[in-house]
Amino acid sequence: MRPYVRPYAWRMVVMVLAALGGVAASIVVPLVTAKVVDGPIAHHDKAGLLPLALLAIGLGVAEAVLIFIRRWVQNTATLGIERRMRDDLYIHLQALPPSFHDQWQSGQLLSRATSDLSAIRRFTGFGVVFLIVNVATFATIIGLLVHKDALLGTLVAVTLLPVIPLCARFERRYRRISRRVQDQQGDVATQVEEAATGLRVIKAFGRRELVAGRFDESARTLRGTQLEQARLRAGFVSFLDLIPNVALALVMLLGAFAVSSGRLTLGGLVAFITLVLQLVWPVEALGFILASAQEAATAAQRVYEVYDTVPAIRDDPQAQPLERARGHVRFEGVTFAFEGSDEPVLAGVDLDVRPGETLAIVGSSGSGKSTLAMLVPRLADVTQGRVTIDGHDVRELTLQSLRSAVATAFEEPILFSASVRENVTLGHPDATDAEVEQALALAQADFVHDLPWGLQTRVGEQGMSLSGGQRQRLALARAVIGRPAVLVLDDPLSALDVETEHLVERALARVLSTTTAIVVVHRPSTVALADRVALLRDGRVQAVGTHSDLMATVPEYADVLGQEEEVRAS
Repeated sequence: MRPYVRPYAWRMVVMVLAALGGVAASIVVPLVTAKVVDGPIAHHDKAGLLPLALLAIGLGVAEAVLIFIRRWVQNTATLGIERRMRDDLYIHLQALPPSFHDQWQSGQLLSRATSDLSAIRRFTGFGVVFLIVNVATFATIIGLLVHKDALLGTLVAVTLLPVIPLCARFERRYRRISRRVQDQQGDVATQVEEAATGLRVIKAFGRRELVAGRFDESARTLRGTQLEQARLRAGFVSFLDLIPNVALALVMLLGAFAVSSGRLTLGGLVAFITLVLQLVWPVEALGFILASAQEAATAAQRVYEVYDTVPAIRDDPQAQPLERARGHVRFEGVTFAFEGSDEPVLAGVDLDVRPGETLAIVGSSGSGKSTLAMLVPRLADVTQGRVTIDGHDVRELTLQSLRSAVATAFEEPILFSASVRENVTLGHPDATDAEVEQALALAQADFVHDLPWGLQTRVGEQGMSLSGGQRQRLALARAVIGRPAVLVLDDPLSALDVETEHLVERALARVLSTTTAIVVVHRPSTVALADRVALLRDGRVQAVGTHSDLMATVPEYADVLGQEEEVRAS
């Protein structure tokens, strides 16, 4: 928290000082009241009443001004802290590899970036300030009470002592239940997100009632936990409310005897009672402050579960930029296994892709084709061996320069809730209109001009307003717009119909003639675009050669392509 608070430290100080000043003004008012009762009222001194009344009004105005300053500074500071934390969390999430996001529910990450950070902000802006202010208020008032009447003041202090063990017990119980609530909120958020993105599947299978039932079960579980949390908090606050009221009743009873015996003046009793009343809010506020503190603590714990995950793929301190890449890609003894798995997906892969050459990767499902493609732009790192570009280990290159030289299009095209132009120029936001048009033409994506607002048409979340073929063509345009030195295509033509596939392949042939390309393919027509083909089997390179040579000499190669054609035909 310290790095986020530091830029706003002076505002936090102003906020605390303003709060303390406001409380000080409110504490002085009962003392002025005592002077009014024991002075002008007791002696019927109308002239002496005016200056004391003006002083009370001035204190009230000062308190109001200080409250305004405190609230304004509080909002600007705490909202700034929350924004900085949210920005850093988002940047950290972007730095984490795909394997991290594969293991986490999206709703859990979303709840950490929204409700958890809001809980931290509430405690930072309100809880911390009023914890300081209320302790100072409590100590000051008890001191004044003891000064006015030692017996009554000590009695009030003793009456409030049970608050300490009660607070300790409440904190332990509330911390556990707060964690459960926040985790369950993440589960509910995940179900909402999955229902939104999978709406077509849910409707297509007629499973709306099933999904709604599961959501209702999660929502009921969350509601039950929240009610348990509310009962715990309500009981605690109710008891806190009772304690100062008991103290007030004792003060009124014993204070009357003190006045009658002459030990305390009437004005002193009025001031005493008013000061005790001012203890009600600090004591009651303990319930909110402690609850807010535990919510913030569990929220911070959940957020730092993400922060504590160190990005496995990041720039080496000695990383150098890749300049004027020619596109010579080599896989040297490459072995890859997912974290926690003893079985490698790739084992001892050796491949050499010369500049300007197109290498097709063919293999049955699970042979490691897509994993091999992920290693070039460092979406994953090798377990053993190395991948090089122009002789440089990709782990020794800066990620920015590597991913500027290597463009990727995936089998599942991902588009964002933005305009067509913003999606196409994602990797090259400074691309000219001519470059955008060229990329669209190359990917046979001229259909965008028929959309309601052309290139400015928003495609909707994940591009679901477009067909699968349209999404893949836009993803292909995004990959080729920068004319990369290396182009990695993970079966980007899988959702195209036969006619569009033919057009895109013809256009793609022009792109592949000017760049190094690694293409994961399943169709014989796409394999024909490649200069050479590598056949993968169980994570190993079984054969490398031209399409015609492999068809003639490697029966398994023909079997794999035949199986893919059968799947496509069915």
